[in-house]
Amino acid sequence: MSKKKIVILTGAGISAESGIKTFRDAGGLWEGHDIMEVASPEGWAKNPDLVLEFYNKRRAQLKEVQPNAGHLALAKLDEYFDVCIITQNVDNLHERAGSKRVVHLHGELLKARSTIDPDLVYEWPGDIKKGDNCKKGSQLRPHIVWFGEAVPLIETAIDIAGIADIFIVVGTSMQVYPAASLIHYVDISIPKFYVDPNPAVIDKSVNVLEETATVGLPPLVVELIDKYAK
Repeated sequence: MSKKKIVILTGAGISAESGIKTFRDAGGLWEGHDIMEVASPEGWAKNPDLVLEFYNKRRAQLKEVQPNAGHLALAKLDEYFDVCIITQNVDNLHERAGSKRVVHLHGELLKARSTIDPDLVYEWPGDIKKGDNCKKGSQLRPHIVWFGEAVPLIETAIDIAGIADIFIVVGTSMQVYPAASLIHYVDISIPKFYVDPNPAVIDKSVNVLEETATVGLPPLVVELIDKYAK
């Protein structure tokens, strides 16, 4: 008997509980910067040094935090189900918790990519500096999907959501598109769960748990294993 497919959409809320700051917590400011200064093509064109410094600090911060009980609970599902996590987060906390299949919609902090060829992507755990170039000779930039840029993996995510047997949303306002649209590609008949302390208004067919990820996910995972994995 094949394992049921669980698809999980995660947002900033789950990482915030590990100590990773989100710009939405400060009225559009991120570490004192207007978000468009450090997370847009225009910001990069205007001041690449500032952008590189900003993400170098984010990369350093990531090394100081750990996966939390929410990440660990989701990783446990891999033992019983065919799981794919679709995340809006650019950190690697899901992977560090043990999750085997993670699709990063908005890029990955520990990677760098070419400014002239988006297919040239490199593992990059340290600082990106001026003069760090791709093999074609162009400056490397953070491998992050900035505001105003296309989301290359959204079609992949839509396909994954469309074959889910169970769909879970965690730690997201459901206001950031196109990620928020994924739930509309999920079959109407399958179980859906939404774990967030301040959930958005959502379809009545969704089971809403008004809890943080660290509080809401561990018991939900136990329930899912007990109900659907046996």
